[in-house]
Amino acid sequence: MPEFSRYVALGDSQTEGLVDGDEVVGFRGWADRLAERLAGLNPDLRYANLAVRGRLARQVRAEQLAPALALRPDLATVVAGLNDLLRPRFDAAMVVGHLEAMFAALVSSGATVATVTYPDVGKMMPLARPLVPRLLDFNARIRDAAARHGVVVLDSFPHPVTTDPRLWGVDRLHANAVGHDRIAAGMAQALGLPGSDDTWTRPFPSPPPKVSWPAEVAWLARFLGPWVWRRLRGRSSGDGRGAKRPDLTPVHLRD
Repeated sequence: MPEFSRYVALGDSQTEGLVDGDEVVGFRGWADRLAERLAGLNPDLRYANLAVRGRLARQVRAEQLAPALALRPDLATVVAGLNDLLRPRFDAAMVVGHLEAMFAALVSSGATVATVTYPDVGKMMPLARPLVPRLLDFNARIRDAAARHGVVVLDSFPHPVTTDPRLWGVDRLHANAVGHDRIAAGMAQALGLPGSDDTWTRPFPSPPPKVSWPAEVAWLARFLGPWVWRRLRGRSSGDGRGAKRPDLTPVHLRD
């Protein structure tokens, strides 16, 4: 296994780390957690996180690819496209085209590149069940594009635990701390890091809680309504924001 020393993460809110932390203490997320695992293997690791919440795949490519290449990573993760998939006008071929362009450029630069497939959003949000066919197609296209460029894939969709609500924040769109830790563990296994295994795929010892209709109504009012309102106004949660970690810097291990 190569010893990674320069890790750069590209993407949207999941890679930024929402909701693992908050605006006061900062967001951690799976990419930070993966960087900590890498730093445990190589204390000289330097890590940059260019992800910004709300970004579409084309925006990740336009805003983050060139800075990522300038940092000369030997490991890069590219996770984007879910914001595209949730919008009414979704062109899977176009979105995966942006992902594949990033895959190709980063692999050509000499980096090991990794990405993910997405879990079944229909099981996490009943109102999103009509999106499942496009999700299946999107995941298949990601796998194909990754295979063409030798990109490592953390294939989350086949594992039922990835839709367990105990891994997700109350908005059901972002992993919580437990979920981000599992994603980091899954990425570590996909990359073949020493000490990694399939523990991240294992279910909780007790069944997941059932979602009640009052909880559905509360979720609609608290999260879906504001999201739709931003879309109608052409706004994004990431407006005016930059990368939380734009430069390669040392990683401090947490307890």
